[in-house]
Formats: sequence, C-alpha cells, structure tokens
Amino acid sequence: MEPQQCQSSRAEEQSREDILKLGTCRRESSSAGGRAKSSEDIRCKCLCPPYRNASGHIYTRNVSQKDCTCLHVVQPMPVPGSDVEAYCLLCECKYEERSTTTIKVIIIIYLSVVGALLLYMAFLVLVDPLLRKPDAYSQPLHSQEENEEARSLAAAPLVPGGRANTVLERVEGVQQRWKRQVQEQRRTVFDRHKMLS
Repeated sequence: MEPQQCQSSRAEEQSREDILKLGTCRRESSSAGGRAKSSEDIRCKCLCPPYRNASGHIYTRNVSQKDCTCLHVVQPMPVPGSDVEAYCLLCECKYEERSTTTIKVIIIIYLSVVGALLLYMAFLVLVDPLLRKPDAYSQPLHSQEENEEARSLAAAPLVPGGRANTVLERVEGVQQRWKRQVQEQRRTVFDRHKMLS
C-alpha cells in the first residue's frame, strides 16, 4: 500500500511542477509580448548624408536608448570597414519615443467627429427638407423679395464689358434693397403711430 501512495504522491508532485512550468512560460510570453508592444513606441532614427559612393539615407530601428548609435542602427553598412568610423561621425542619430495608444485614440476621436458631421450633413440634405413644411406666411415674403431682385436687376444698367453682375454690384443691390425695406418699415410704423394717436 505504501508503494502506491509513493507513486501517487510522485505523480502529484510531477503534475504540480508541470503546472508551475506552464505558469512560468505564460508569464514569460506575456512579458515578451509587452516588450514587443512597447518596442513600437521607441525607435532610433539615423540621418546619414551622402558619403563618397554611398547616397544619403534614413535608417530606423527599434533599439534601446543606449544602443541608439550609428553602429547599431545603420545596417547594412554602405561603406567599407575602413570608412565606417568617418561615415558614422557624419550620421545624426536621435532616439524617439512616442505613444501609439494616444495616437490611435486621437485618430479615433477625430474620425468619430468627422463621421458625426457627415451624418448630420446627410440628415440636413436628405431628411430635413422632407420634415419641414413650407410656411404659408414666408411664401409671399420670398416671392416679394424675388420680385424686387428681378426689378433691381432689370433696372441695373449693363456694363459695356458684358459683366452686369459683379460682386460689388450685387452687394450694392442688396444694400439698396435693405435701405428701401428700412424706409418702408419707418413709414408703416409712423403711419400706425399716427392712426393710433
């Protein structure tokens, strides 16, 4: 009976060790995934000008800040071994850190606002005219304004150049129409005031 207990306890210990190993592997893989994710946010950028036969080029790699040098980033080296040091002295390497999560959130917010504005514009163009009914009072006012515009355009002298409606002339026409409306309003107000008193 004791040998069976011994074998079962060994089997339990073996299964515990397997579970611990599995847990350790999972932690290591998740921390490696975290490192890979954060490597998107860091990079070293080397700007190398033209040198002898080699043309200018921009090199980028995901390396740590201490490894942000020409020797670690510029690969393959475009110059032979004797000129590597001189070439690296010309290169300017900068360590850059950014937050891709913040960038993604800002882009999502921006696209959401633009999408909402496009939906609102579509609503105004397509649905709003169907919902609004023409107002019986505003219809005669619009026709009066259109008649006044037609009269003012007919009364405007034609320019010899052929352009009768320049922007300046349109503004003057609107200004004259506004002045006439103000004068008519004054007359009606004074007439009503005289009638009431």
